[in-house]
Amino acid sequence: MGTILRALSFLALLCLAEAKQKDFYSFKLVNSRGRLVSLVVNVASECGYTEEHYKDLQQLQKDFGPFHFNVLAFPCNQFGQQEPGSDKEIDSFVRRVYGVSFPIFSKIAVVGIGANNAYKYLVEASRKEPTWNFWKYLIDTDGKVVDAWGPDVSVKEIRPRIADMVRKLIIKRKEEL
Repeated sequence: MGTILRALSFLALLCLAEAKQKDFYSFKLVNSRGRLVSLVVNVASECGYTEEHYKDLQQLQKDFGPFHFNVLAFPCNQFGQQEPGSDKEIDSFVRRVYGVSFPIFSKIAVVGIGANNAYKYLVEASRKEPTWNFWKYLIDTDGKVVDAWGPDVSVKEIRPRIADMVRKLIIKRKEEL
């Protein structure tokens, strides 16, 4: 019985260690081009914020990506059941309606017991938990959360901060050449 308890304790510690990552990119979400400035967003297709956010997120991607910046979109149906479609339906909708070119991941939970580990990290690191769709987490090149904003803060409001981070990344990379 003691051996079983020790084994279960060890497994529990392994699971806990997996959820306690050091940075966002250690969750195997690294773009093939390396570590970028990223804006992680929980998205929904049927939300009052959908049109404005998707248009502005796509503009960010167009202006700054994909070599220095990426929007990383995570569909979530936890708030008002506003993302009811399948992954394929969501992907098709946002690409057709908003011309989205940034990565759309599979639908996940962002809060609660079933929350995705990457989002658990974002919440722990920022001390800000999503309470609705279109929460935005700005991630630096080291995978650290710089800041987080709710849906009432527009993408246009945080654009200057993203532009500054991307500018610094470009200068750093040029200096390294």
